[in-house]
Amino acid sequence: MKPPVFEYMAPATVEETVRALARHGARAAPLAGGQSLVPLLNRRRVRPDVVVDLGRVAGLDTVRVADGAVRIGALARLRTLERHETLGAALPVLRQTVRLVAHPQIRTRATLGGSLCHADPAAELPALAVALGARLRLAGAGGERELDAEEFFRPGRTARRPGELLTEITLPLRDGFTHRFVEIPRHAHGGLPLVGVCAGTRREADGTVTAARIAAAGAADRPLRLRGAERALTGGPLTEEAVTRALDAAASAAAPPADPHGDAAYRTALLRTALRRALAAAPHPGTDPKERA
Repeated sequence: MKPPVFEYMAPATVEETVRALARHGARAAPLAGGQSLVPLLNRRRVRPDVVVDLGRVAGLDTVRVADGAVRIGALARLRTLERHETLGAALPVLRQTVRLVAHPQIRTRATLGGSLCHADPAAELPALAVALGARLRLAGAGGERELDAEEFFRPGRTARRPGELLTEITLPLRDGFTHRFVEIPRHAHGGLPLVGVCAGTRREADGTVTAARIAAAGAADRPLRLRGAERALTGGPLTEEAVTRALDAAASAAAPPADPHGDAAYRTALLRTALRRALAAAPHPGTDPKERA
């Protein structure tokens, strides 16, 4: 199929982009990497009056690691994040998760901001953002604002207002935390997973879990923070009993969709499996710092 007729704009600055988006509001569609929007246009699932191409906007593809955080411009390509050595050393789970997204050819074009704004509840990067406690900066005609990732993702949509542009994502580097992302794919290569889990824990030398942050993809109508599972793990070692409590809490919180790939009960069972694998893969305190994120 061919896309519907639309006006094309290619601003060069954030200010020009914000003005264009504000002028057209909900009738405008920002175009980042195009890996999500272009198929929707071709299938006529979306029919914007205006497509605002962000590819020429300067300054939105930077990557900085400083002051206890990673700051990534919304237009940073996933392939850039995958190959960025400083970023990989500071936050290995980001590189690990990016490598699970689609194929290298797609990652060459796809952007972090585009994935977050598309907000597919089964996608890896929105769940990672929630698990890491990301902060998202948005620019609009009324100025800038920041939202926590949990605030940004809503059932079936995001909190981005018409006319707003996502400009930067900040990922805090939490001392002592180790994270792992585990997914159960639908296919051998590429595509969205059936479920995915990002599990992070902070443990003392004796193995006691002092904090946990866990989020799931494909478990609800948005990336799902699993607070009950976090509480079940905190305050003691990662024993089988503690892990079982966490799995039960995760299953209770989940409300996965049913589709031809599996019903809700099947996906909930997969969520338990993915969480167990993520916790089993978490390195013990005292292992190589490169394994931490």
